[in-house]
Amino acid sequence: MIYDGLLLQKIRQENPLVHNITNIVVANFSANGLLALGASPIMADSPEEMEDMVTIASSVVLNIGTLNPTTVEAMILAGKAANVKGVPVVLDPVGVGASQFRRRVVQTILQEVNVDVIRGNIGELATIADVEWQAKGVDAGVGSHSAEYIAELVATKHKCTVGMTGEIDIITDGNTVYKVKNGDPVMPLITGSGCLLSAVIGAFLGVESASTILSKVTTAIATYGVVGELAAEKTKLPGSFVVAFMDLLHDVTAEDIKPRLQIEEVVR
Repeated sequence: MIYDGLLLQKIRQENPLVHNITNIVVANFSANGLLALGASPIMADSPEEMEDMVTIASSVVLNIGTLNPTTVEAMILAGKAANVKGVPVVLDPVGVGASQFRRRVVQTILQEVNVDVIRGNIGELATIADVEWQAKGVDAGVGSHSAEYIAELVATKHKCTVGMTGEIDIITDGNTVYKVKNGDPVMPLITGSGCLLSAVIGAFLGVESASTILSKVTTAIATYGVVGELAAEKTKLPGSFVVAFMDLLHDVTAEDIKPRLQIEEVVR
């Protein structure tokens, strides 16, 4: 089965260190979410310490939400160091289509760093795929191609696993495609919910396991979606939802998750 219920237990046992170079809007939320899950966050972004940080990290998450030249340099240094040391790298191309600067940065990262996972919405991934798409900032937008087509295109071109998140999540390594239908409409109302998911994927990638990257990413996204459903059953108000969501990240078990999973393989 593509869902690996042991991964959640392993995160809590191994306490993987997730090195986040992320944006100022979500740093605190992402750090607290990782702690609640059982992982350990570090939010360093100074170029001078990237090699040292990657040496102790279990995974690296590059999030371009609030870019500046210093963080761009740090991302590339961290990504290259991670490649040398065999540390998995997650790229979150937040709002990549919003400016030429963001496009250039993502292009540079993808040229210079071997990225294991790209996690974004359909608009962001369409930009990376160079597919015509109408999007506004970080919003998903609309276009004429299917989500599966765009996700597979990016995964194949960049030899990575893609986690495309939205109302229905698409996860693919370019060959196999899974759809995850877990989650709740209140989740997009929380600033940083997608960014935290990228960090959570980093935690799942950072544990010792025989599972494939495709399985780890699918498990992470499905787990996150189920936590959202459980939190929404407690409250639909955004503020209290955040509290419930954090608590559930801490308490949820694979036994809670498995009966609610909505994962299906796309059969051609």
